[in-house]
Amino acid sequence: MEYDGIERFTRMLRRARGIPQGPIALVLAEDAVELDSTLRHHLDLGFSRVVAVVPEDLPRPGFEAPRLDLLRAETRGPQAGIDIVNAVIAAAAPGQWLFHGYNAEYLFFPFSEDRGVADLCAFVAEERRDTVPCVTVDLYATDLQAHPDGVSREGAHLDRIGYAAQDRFDAQGRALERQQEIHGGLRWRLEEHIPPARRQILRSALFRAAPGLRLGPDHRLNREEYNTLQGPWHRSPTAATLSFRTAKALRRNPASREAMTGFDWPGSVRFEWRSRQLLDLGLIEPGQWF
Repeated sequence: MEYDGIERFTRMLRRARGIPQGPIALVLAEDAVELDSTLRHHLDLGFSRVVAVVPEDLPRPGFEAPRLDLLRAETRGPQAGIDIVNAVIAAAAPGQWLFHGYNAEYLFFPFSEDRGVADLCAFVAEERRDTVPCVTVDLYATDLQAHPDGVSREGAHLDRIGYAAQDRFDAQGRALERQQEIHGGLRWRLEEHIPPARRQILRSALFRAAPGLRLGPDHRLNREEYNTLQGPWHRSPTAATLSFRTAKALRRNPASREAMTGFDWPGSVRFEWRSRQLLDLGLIEPGQWF
């Protein structure tokens, strides 16, 4: 299906509230880089609907699929993508699982090659959890002469070390229960080029819609339990969004582009495009899900 504007899409969601749906993925296209591979990846994960949110000045996806929708809407700007996600949350049925990410970003979760995202969401819901915490893991090309935009699926690398977590505090300086700030990847190594508010890499990206729920510009939701890393009784599954977005931005910005010689360092390792590697590196964990 094709929708001309967010209002038409949200009207459809409201009309469909009584019809059970599996998890829905929103892919916000900021440019055309790896848009098709991003959409195919999330279709392969088993999302019941993958929505390509594409501005009018960008080409439509290069393929069609039964579970692929096209939504024409502006995604660029400080608040545009957040506003789209919040409009979808408000229109979706309570309990509807939603994922949001950008083009050239790929969701991985434990055993995602063999188990679908609906299986993961069902397990998490049985644990009385409404969210799957997602760490954003930077991907990058190491050969910037061959790939000047920093993007190469075939030559994708990630940082295997250099990640750290610290407690998250409220405005009164009190530690928030089961919440952490996680840092690492390009945003840590090249932090002088990243605004402080954008350096932490934990994102509320896969969650259940609820009345009044809203996503903020820091990618946190306005219900504190949705921002927790684990359940109060035992450890829960976590996921990762493997993302070229930071590499693209650093290469596109003239100041950072001129200041760096490359993304490669001794902690780089080639990404194998499988969840087992992320489990072995400790970037995701299965919790009680085996």
